Amino acid sequence: MRRLIGLMFIVALWGTSISARADDLQKLDNRLEAAQDTLQSIMRGKDTIPDAIARKAYCIAVVPGLIKGAFIFGAEYGQGVVTCRTGHGWSGPVFIRMAGGSWGFQIGGSGTDLVLVAVNRKGFQDLLNDKFQIGASAQAAAGPVGRKASAATDLSMRSELLTWSRSRGIFAGVDLSGVSVSQNASNTDELYGAVHPFEQILSGNVPPPHAALPFLRTVAQYFGQARANANS
Repeated sequence: MRRLIGLMFIVALWGTSISARADDLQKLDNRLEAAQDTLQSIMRGKDTIPDAIARKAYCIAVVPGLIKGAFIFGAEYGQGVVTCRTGHGWSGPVFIRMAGGSWGFQIGGSGTDLVLVAVNRKGFQDLLNDKFQIGASAQAAAGPVGRKASAATDLSMRSELLTWSRSRGIFAGVDLSGVSVSQNASNTDELYGAVHPFEQILSGNVPPPHAALPFLRTVAQYFGQARANANS
């Protein structure tokens, strides 16, 4: 009888563990879906990321639906998804966190979507760091809007990251100086079911999970496909 009870306890724990993992994976799937929906909504609008920047982007980070009140207390307030262009398409995604800083006119809003674009090799390297601060270790500028924005080329030459936000339906470049970006390795490992360094994933050396494919197809639709020597 004791053995039977012990076996039943082990089976119950095993079932609970599987259920908890399924719930966690569903949350990550929802995050990928939210990033895809955000990107589609932004890129279909009139005021959007210029084509000249989109087609040359090294990496894309999408942070949907930031919770505004959190950064008043300096707490974590954003969860984002990053993918980078490789020689054979867009890499599998990784998860990041964003925290701190001040958003000026956007304080008090109900929620904000963010898009960060790494426009050169240095911007790509920034995203490989475990943690970096925008405006300090990573030079950033508020990105121009409009498909034919004339400032696109000049900004790409002077910055590593271009940044945009959408709040209350308005899409515009935003100054994120002071905001820290860190790797969310635990969620990334959970998505892939194994431990992989961010560099390995973002360089395209780890196949993307099936759940990430709709998001990656959306990125490819608006930002183009692979390019030769994308990360060299």
